[in-house]
Amino acid sequence: MAAGSPASQALAQARRQGHAIILNSRDASLSLVDRSAMKEVGRVDVGKEPHHLYPTPDGQALIVANAVSNDLHYVDPWDGSIIKRVRNIDDPYQIAISPDGQWFATAALRLDRVDLYAVQHKKPAVGPREAQVPDFQVVKRIAVAKAPSHLWFSPDNKWLFATLQESDEICAIDVATRSLAWRMPVGKLPAGIMLTPDGKYLLVGIMGEDFVNVIDWRTQKSVARIKTGAGAHNFRGLGDQRHVFVGNRVAGTISRIDTAQMSVVATLPLPGGPDCMEVTADRRQLWTTVRWAKQVAVHDIESRKLVATIAVGRSPHGIFFADRAPLL
Repeated sequence: MAAGSPASQALAQARRQGHAIILNSRDASLSLVDRSAMKEVGRVDVGKEPHHLYPTPDGQALIVANAVSNDLHYVDPWDGSIIKRVRNIDDPYQIAISPDGQWFATAALRLDRVDLYAVQHKKPAVGPREAQVPDFQVVKRIAVAKAPSHLWFSPDNKWLFATLQESDEICAIDVATRSLAWRMPVGKLPAGIMLTPDGKYLLVGIMGEDFVNVIDWRTQKSVARIKTGAGAHNFRGLGDQRHVFVGNRVAGTISRIDTAQMSVVATLPLPGGPDCMEVTADRRQLWTTVRWAKQVAVHDIESRKLVATIAVGRSPHGIFFADRAPLL
C-alpha cells in the first residue's frame, strides 16, 4: 500500500478515530466505516467467508475467522490492517477465547465439532508485530452433533457452551477434561448463546421459532421463554450488567431484554435480517449488521430511532469497535 494513497490515508484516519470493522462474508473482505461520517472509507481483503471475530486478550489484535479458507487473519483493531495470517485452522465459523486468555475455541459448523486450542502468549518484545501476537496449539477436537454454531465461555473458564443448530440442542464442554459433558434440546435451530450478566442462566436465540430460551445450565432445565420475534438469532449486552439485545432475523426487529425481569422492554424495527451488534462506549448507539441488505444500521438507544444506514459489502456479519461498551 503506497504511502499517501487513498487507502493508506483511510487507515491513518481510522487509527486516529477508531473506525468500525465489519466483515463482509460473501465478499471475503472487511469494511472500514468512519464512525463520525457514518460511511465506508475502505476495504481490506481477508479469507473466504469471514463470519465472526474476537479480540486477543491484550486487545492488541482482532482475530477474523475465515470459515471456508480455513484460516485466521489477525488485524489491527483500530484500522483493520493485516498483522498476520494463520493457516490450517479447520472451519472456524465461530470463535471465542476464555476469560483467562488460556483457551481458544472454534465452532467448526460443517465438521460437527468444537476444537480447543491452547493459547501460547508471546513475551513483550521489540520487533515485527506479527511476531508478537499469540499462537494456538490444538489440544482436542471434540465431536458434537450437529452443526455447532455459537460459543460462550463461563466466567470461571471451566465451561464452554455451544449451540447445535441442526440437532436443536445446546451442549456444554468441560474445559478441564476437554470432553462433552451434556446436551439438551432447546428449540428449532438454536443460534446465539450467552450467559446472563449474573452467570445464572444461558440465553439461547431460537432462530427457527420466535423466542429466547432461558436455561438454568446447572440443572439443564428451561426456566422461561421470552417471546421476541421470528428468527431470534444473536445477542449483544448493553454493557450495564442488566440489558441484552437480540436480533430477530425474520421479524426484522431487535428486542431489548431486561434480564432482571426476563422480559422484552423495547423493540426496534430493522428489516433485512439483523445479525451481529456492537454498542458504543457511551452506550448511546447500537450498530447492527443487516445481512440481506448489505448495510449497517445505527440506532439511538434511548430514543429507539434509526440514525443512519451505511452501505457495506455483501452479507455483512461480524462487527467490532476497538472503543466499545463491555459485552455485558
